[in-house]
Amino acid sequence: MRAALFLALVACGSATPPPAPAPKLVAPAPVAKPAALTGIWLGALKTGSAELRVQIRLDFAATPTSCVLDSLDQGAMGVPCTNVVATATAVSLDVPLVKGVFKATVASDASTLTGTWSQAGSPELPLVLARQATALEAKKPSFDPAMPAVDVGKLQAVLDDDLKKALTAQLAPMTGVGVTIGVVEHGVRKIFSYGGVKPESVFEIGSITKTFTGLVLAQMVEQKKVKLDEPVRALLPGGTVTAPASGAEVTLLDLAAQRSGLPRLPDNMKPADVTNPYADYDAKALYAFLANHGVAMIDKPVFGYSNLGVGLLGQALADRMRTTYEALVQKEILVPLGMRDTAVKLTPALAKRLVAGHAAGNAPQRAWDFQALAGAGAIRSTAADMLTYLEAQLHPDTLTGKTVEAKTLPAAIAASHEVRGEVGGGMHIALNWFHIDDKGTFWHNGATGGFSSYAYFDPAKDYAIIVLFNRSIDDGTFADDLGKHIVQRLTGVEAASL
Repeated sequence: MRAALFLALVACGSATPPPAPAPKLVAPAPVAKPAALTGIWLGALKTGSAELRVQIRLDFAATPTSCVLDSLDQGAMGVPCTNVVATATAVSLDVPLVKGVFKATVASDASTLTGTWSQAGSPELPLVLARQATALEAKKPSFDPAMPAVDVGKLQAVLDDDLKKALTAQLAPMTGVGVTIGVVEHGVRKIFSYGGVKPESVFEIGSITKTFTGLVLAQMVEQKKVKLDEPVRALLPGGTVTAPASGAEVTLLDLAAQRSGLPRLPDNMKPADVTNPYADYDAKALYAFLANHGVAMIDKPVFGYSNLGVGLLGQALADRMRTTYEALVQKEILVPLGMRDTAVKLTPALAKRLVAGHAAGNAPQRAWDFQALAGAGAIRSTAADMLTYLEAQLHPDTLTGKTVEAKTLPAAIAASHEVRGEVGGGMHIALNWFHIDDKGTFWHNGATGGFSSYAYFDPAKDYAIIVLFNRSIDDGTFADDLGKHIVQRLTGVEAASL
């Protein structure tokens, strides 16, 4: 599943802190002959003793400019780049699929690009790319021996063997790090844990929160409280932002399909505590950003991962209902589904079950708090509750209830699965769920400063997976890797080694 691969040394799919300041790029007149930067560029990201080779292939002669990134050591080839900008001394580009940004200065002889790579959830890393004569091919991943499709009841025994090395390294009991896995297949549930966590432990789910925000939007559409094509400006307090002088403006659907053109994070986000970066970004700051930035829609909408955009969507929906994001999720989703162990702000009882988070090298990491951007990543939950949520995605037609919210939920879930735009790499986006086109499956992952997660469901084959890990993705994408490994075991194909 190349579409679900991510650069392992830097984070992805997460509600993230603001990036460190990028190197200042001189911006003289555009390159007279951009073909001077056409070619193959190779370098490596390094963190600790780990190294990950990155290859970027640029062709400025193509119309539009052609750019792809290869993560050679992961076998992730041809990941599309966008927003490629070159000047006489600098180049920058985005890699939306992995939420990455590369910015660099160009050597006087155009032989090297010296810059930084930043990616959701991680600090900037130095990245120097040197021009190459020929492109390298991907390193072939190693696989555990194939076996017939594993029944959910036998999955834990299989994973006990597959995870032997991990159990003596990143999941060793003395580290305090652990993973809780939940799987449901044809109505049969299994929840089990490894390392320093328990099946009933509470975790931050990071950007999987975005799928809840998308479902709240679908609920409110079904209840005729909003329209998908309604301008977000109309939901905000009067006078927050003026209408564009001309042209289209950002709608609720643009935010949910992440094509609004809004940046990944607002430029006025300056946390007092970088270990809790969203805690003091309130509605006043968000509205100030919008007043300055405006809500004009970009001319050519394309997918661009944005915590700001989905956070704004959650705040706007709460504004329309004159409530908080937390209360809205509770009313529209958690109560109808009976998800009592899921919340933004934990009760004392749930707080006792919240496991300690860990950053790179297993360093302790505090939990994150959210205000105005809660819709991007604020929810905490358990494997059991998340299986309830995923079972509802698999079988919305079986849901019942007498409240308005319970009655509209089946149709809202179905609407939240409708694809709304292309992501690239064989994927589309629904209302924040990513859809793998050739398989008809859905997924999302997440990360905060001390947690990472992975959710996946297959409506046709009737199974779903949740992986909750109390370490962030600075050291790799273990939650994603484990989730994809479980999919491979359940479907009887070769399983990438953990």
